[in-house]
Order: sequence, then structure tokens, then C-alpha cells
Amino acid sequence: MMNRRTFLKASAAGLVALIGGGAALYSQVPVIPKRPNPDLEDAAGWISYHDGLYRLVLPRIEMGQNIATAMKQIACTELGTPWEDVVLELHDTARPGLKPTVGSESVQLFSEPLAQACAALREAIKNGRLVGEVVVEARPRDQLRITRARGLIGARPEVEQGRAIVTGCPLYAADMSRPGQLYGRVLRAPASMEIASRPLRWNSAAAEDIPGFVRIVEEVGPPVGQSQGLGILASRPGALDLIAEALDVEWEIDGPHDRADIQGALDVDQHLAKGDLPHLAMAGEPDTGAFDVDLRIEIPLAAHAAIEPRAAVAEWDGEALTLWAGNQDVFYVRDYLAHAFSLKASQVRVQSCRVGGAFGGKVLCTVEAEAAALALAAKKPVKVQWTRAQEFALSFHRPPSSHRVQVRLAGDRVTDWSHNQVSSHIMFTSAALPAWMQRGTDFIVGDGGVERGMVVPYQLGRARADYQAVRLPVHTGPWRGLGAGTNGLATESAIDEAARRAGADPLAFRLAHIDDPRLAGVLRDVGAQSQWDGSDQSFTRGDRRVGRGVACGIYKGVSYAATVAEVEVLPDGAVRVTRLWCSHDCGLVINPDQVRAQCEGNLVWSLGMVLFDALPVEEGRVTAETFLDAPIPRISDMPEVSVRLLHTDAPPTGAGETVIVSGPGAIANAVRAATGLRPVRFPLVPETFSAESASAASVEPS
Repeated sequence: MMNRRTFLKASAAGLVALIGGGAALYSQVPVIPKRPNPDLEDAAGWISYHDGLYRLVLPRIEMGQNIATAMKQIACTELGTPWEDVVLELHDTARPGLKPTVGSESVQLFSEPLAQACAALREAIKNGRLVGEVVVEARPRDQLRITRARGLIGARPEVEQGRAIVTGCPLYAADMSRPGQLYGRVLRAPASMEIASRPLRWNSAAAEDIPGFVRIVEEVGPPVGQSQGLGILASRPGALDLIAEALDVEWEIDGPHDRADIQGALDVDQHLAKGDLPHLAMAGEPDTGAFDVDLRIEIPLAAHAAIEPRAAVAEWDGEALTLWAGNQDVFYVRDYLAHAFSLKASQVRVQSCRVGGAFGGKVLCTVEAEAAALALAAKKPVKVQWTRAQEFALSFHRPPSSHRVQVRLAGDRVTDWSHNQVSSHIMFTSAALPAWMQRGTDFIVGDGGVERGMVVPYQLGRARADYQAVRLPVHTGPWRGLGAGTNGLATESAIDEAARRAGADPLAFRLAHIDDPRLAGVLRDVGAQSQWDGSDQSFTRGDRRVGRGVACGIYKGVSYAATVAEVEVLPDGAVRVTRLWCSHDCGLVINPDQVRAQCEGNLVWSLGMVLFDALPVEEGRVTAETFLDAPIPRISDMPEVSVRLLHTDAPPTGAGETVIVSGPGAIANAVRAATGLRPVRFPLVPETFSAESASAASVEPS
């Protein structure tokens, strides 16, 4: 019987069969990222000392959140050493496994273990130990130097890798270059990734005439969804577009998808007509009868739109695979590739590279598998970098969602609350799970990503929130804040409308329904920042209607944010956000500049969610190819932004996703104040809010 090692040494045809077998196995038993929170033993491997310098191996992926700077501040403070004495390295999979870099967890979960390890190393060196391993024994938290703002905690040192970025140093996966390297791409059918498709025939002769053409590769590793691709290799990246065009591939596509009408598939009212939605977030039972507020809110599919398209460089050395990747979980990439190519994990090494934006979108193994398969076929290193069109077509995206939110009032109090949502998946997605596991999650556990943010932070009497998740022809998955952003937009719109129906000031109405002092704290602070005085928040500025709106929320039960937005609405209904104020409480702040930058980034995303974000889809296929087809906010769209951080010595929590709970709602509520019309379909269409539309609305929308 031929064993695996012998098989790997067999012919190219044998290698093709092996990859296919691995992919088939993967489709039945997927690799699931599952790693525990870091402990002190893990942390001991992150910091070391040699010849007068400390080496800090960053235990997280650096993707623009500047966690490298924050971790280095922690190390320098706890070690009591200057900035230049700590040298930073990015991790690879030759080290013990790490959790994926997701969920705003980096400072929250990794700062204290790192501080404990640094404190132990400091004590060892102080006692004259310069050789050997140091056992990290936990000391009381109040004995750590990082527990309050002092030293570099709360300071603003130079951004780690900042100079390297602006001077063009090789930091990203696309910067990597190996001797003899080729450039590859995998072409896929112009169809939904949820429909089986495969290359049928192509013009090899025409492609071979393109200067730089190397070869065509028919075995390109595991499919993306159900899409089987066709690989091409070139000696220069500029030839790839020409080769792809010359090949003129004819595709065989099984379809159409039975849910190609995405809007119809998600229609919350159609689902409610069949009965209650199956998954509960809040289990109260509102009384029957008419509600005072009844909103149907629609939020579309949207891309992560990271500026860096994903890329990977793969190189085989016999049975060993080395890969350079910009991925939020290089250990998952390692395990996935080991599984797909029937290797041991020890035969795959993945070196993390700096990531040029991810926002939850770079957690699966996609371009990395393509690079590995093409490198195996070429027997040379291969770099694959997706085009912008591939990013839109092959990635997973923020799921579209359809909401029905209803509120009943008694005087100025909410007595009944009902939030029904139909969405696609965020955690248990078709991009990551085989069909049989999808069915299990759909019926049994629901989807915690969709649920995030449905539990509102108010005292609302009889409150119920439920949801259904529907498989769509487009791949959906984690997006900044998961469901917290879209749910916050829906629920903060309803709370705002309830305040207006009660004749109450929206900020005071919220405070009257809050019993969490930290949430009340950010709300009061943003009110003070914006000089919110309870008066009418709408007025005119020339021919422009101006309105101000407020919203607030808690992210993952630990971080707090409140936002006030001011908008101008032109006579034709075009909306421009003119001011944003934000207050944020995430406990102890390691680096105020970077936390403030995270808040500002969330506000940009908030503006995008209300005014720009939408991916065009036809027959279940994303058709956007450039940012002209799926625009994002430009710098000229940004207003003046004021962010105030509420500094405390409480343990630090997350900052990367918090403000998404309040930013979109504040902007939408400001439009409501300015126009008298409630935004319920996003992104906003100017005609809906023109002066003519507003004056024609004889009855306020519900």
C-alpha cells in the first residue's frame, strides 16, 4: 500500500489526485479555529532577552489597529526599558498556537499575560539571571506597572512600523519576493460561489502567445464555495490580465441559485407570516395589540473594502510548505493547508505579514490555498494577489438583513419591545462549513454573530428579540462588530422614534431607560461635548435642513460608546454629515492616539453604512469590480470629528468595534431630525429626503 510520503514523491498526476482527495475530506470535516485564551506559559514565549536587547514576538496580527505599538508600550513599561531596547518580530506558526486576531480582544486578553511575563523577566535579570528559561508566576494585578496610566501607559510613542510604511519597506504579503518566483491567478466562473461551476474549455494557444506566459494549471486546490477554478502562471504580474483575456474560458455553471432574489429571501414580514422566528435573543412576551412605533428596516450586503487585496507567497521544499500571508489567523491557514494537502501541521510554516486592513474579512484560507496549489504545480515559489474584482466576487461580506422593530409606550416609558430580524449568516457560514454542518447550526444553535447587539442596553418592560438566518447565494461572514452595527442601527432608530412619539428629548429618554452607570456616563459626556441641551435638534442653514441625532450602546458587554451626529440635507435630499462627537469608555487606555483612531475608523464605517455601503448583486452574483461600483466614504465626505476617551483604571476592554454600535444610529437619527422622515432603507437615496418628499409626507412614517 502506497503511504502518503511515497505518494507525495510520485508523479504530477499523483499530486493532483492527492490534493483532490484532501479537498474532498475537507468538505466533510472542516478545520475549525479553536484556541484557548492566552495564559502565562504562552506569554513566556513572547518576550526574551539577549545581548542587551529584548525581543518581543507580537502575539497578534498587526492590521492597522497598531497593536504592535500598544504591546511594545506594555513591554517597555513593565521591563522598565527604553523604546529602542525592545525589538519587535511578527509571529509564525513554528511557535505555539494563538487565537485568531478578532473581536477587539488583543489588549483585553493579551496585555496582562504579556505584562506578567515581562515582570518575571525583569526580576530574573535584576537577580543576575541572563541565561535559561524564566517561569512566569502570576503576581497580583495591582503589582504590575501597567495597571494605571504611567510610564508609556497612556503615552503616544512613535507608531511601530510607521516609518517602514511611509518609506516603502517590505511589510505586506504582496511585498514578499522569493528567488525564481512566478505570479499566479485562479480564474473562476462569473457566478455565485454557492453554485457548482467549473472550467469547460479554453483557448490555450492564444494564451501561450502572451509574453510572460508560463503554464495553465488545472488543479488549483480546494474550491471557493462550490467554484472550481483554472490556474494560470506567468513570469511577470502584468501578463496575468492578458493571459486571462486570451484564454476566453467557457464555464459550466449549475444554476441558478434558488434564492437569487436576496431581498425576497430575507423579507422579515414574509417569515413572520409563517410564525415566530426560531432563535431568541430576548425572551420576553410583548402584549398583543397595536404598537406606537412600527419600523421595517432594510440593510444591504456590504464589502469589508480593505485597501490591501489579499495576497500570499507559497514555496515548497520537497514535502514542506512555507507561506507568507496577510491573514488574521495564520494557524488556521496552516491547519487548513495541512488538511487540504494531506501534510502534518509541522510540514507547513506560515509567516504572518502586516495586514493592510481586514475588519474580520481575512480569517479564512483562500488566496493562500491558491498560492500553495500553483506553487506545487510550478515547482517554484508563486505569489498570488487577488484583484479588486476578485475581492468583491470571492470574499465573504456583511450579510444583508431585514428588521421589524416595534415599540409600545405608556406615557414616556417603553412597556413593550419587539425586534424580529432575518439575516444571512455571520459565524456559521457556507464559506466555512459543509452543508451537513450548516443544517445543524441552522436548526439548533442559530448564529451568535447575527444575534450580537439584539439585546438592547435599556430597561424596556416586556422585550423580545428573535431572528432567522437564511442561506444566500452570496458568501457572508464576520464584519466589523458582527451584527452589532446593523442591529444598533435598527434598534437605535426605534428608540429614537419612540422618544419622539413620547414627546421626549431623545438623549433624556435614553437616560431614563438606562441603569448602567458607564453607559449613562458616555451618553452624558457626548451630550456635554455637543452642547446637547434638550431643545429642538433641527434648524435650517440657508437652504439646507440641519438635524442632530444621538445614539449609544455597549459592545460585547464591556465597552461603551455614545455618538452625536449633525447632518445637513440639501433641497435635493443629498445628505452630508457635518459634525460627529463621540464618547468612549474601554477602561484603561494604553495608547490614546490609537484608541481614538479606532473610534474615528468606526465613525467612518458608520457614515459608510448609512450613506454608501451596498454591493450590487445580479442573479446571486456580486457584480462590483471597482470602488466605482461599490463606493466607500472618501476623505472629502468626512466631517470634523471629536472623540473623547473616558479614562479609568478599570481593566482594558476592546476598542476596535465599539463605536459601530452608536455611530450609524446617530447619523440616521440626525437625518430624521432634519427632514421629519425616518430612514428605513440603507444606504440612503437622496430623492427620499428631498424637500419635496418631506413636505409631501402628510403623516409621519412609522
